[in-house]
Amino acid sequence: MSGFMKLFGGTKDKAPSAQDAIQQLRETTDMLQKKSDFLEKKIENEVKNAKHHGTKNKRMAIAALKRKKRYEKQLQNVDGTLSTVEFQLEALQNAQSNKQVLDTMKVGAQALKKAHGALSPDDVHDLMDDIVEQQEVADEITTALSTGIGHAEDVDEDDLMAELEELEQEEFNESILNIPNTDQLPDVPTDALPTKPAKAKKQEEDDELAELQMWAS
Repeated sequence: MSGFMKLFGGTKDKAPSAQDAIQQLRETTDMLQKKSDFLEKKIENEVKNAKHHGTKNKRMAIAALKRKKRYEKQLQNVDGTLSTVEFQLEALQNAQSNKQVLDTMKVGAQALKKAHGALSPDDVHDLMDDIVEQQEVADEITTALSTGIGHAEDVDEDDLMAELEELEQEEFNESILNIPNTDQLPDVPTDALPTKPAKAKKQEEDDELAELQMWAS
């Protein structure tokens, strides 16, 4: 039964892959291009032959022109076929490129889905809330540790202000007015001041009396 189906075309050959088809189309394009170049050279040669014979040998010249017309017809068919094959090759290459892009995007989507796993936006929000909460706890612990035990004692701010004012007054006296501290002044001398001798004092009085009598006379 299988042989009967095969004999009458009951089975179809397996379609070639895109890469195989592209390779075959490229080979066909090269072959048609070579044939086109060959026919163009043939046409040039027949034109030369027709010019060579000219009116001197009309029969040979006309035969050359007839062959030229035949080659031109073949060249037209070859160029048309070449254009069709090139169009098909470009379409197949574009399709292959699009398939590769889609396959890559499909793999990327699957990888992204796998990376997300069981995560959801709600899970992410819950996680961020936990992080914020733990950060607040860490800040409170740091504040408690840095405060220390001594800071818990009550201090009278009025006493501190009075002490500060006293310090400022001392600095003002020493640096601006340069007023020395009374505790550093030298002691007052207790010794009596020296007095003039009695004889010298009487002589001074006699001199003054003599000067007065001179002005009166």
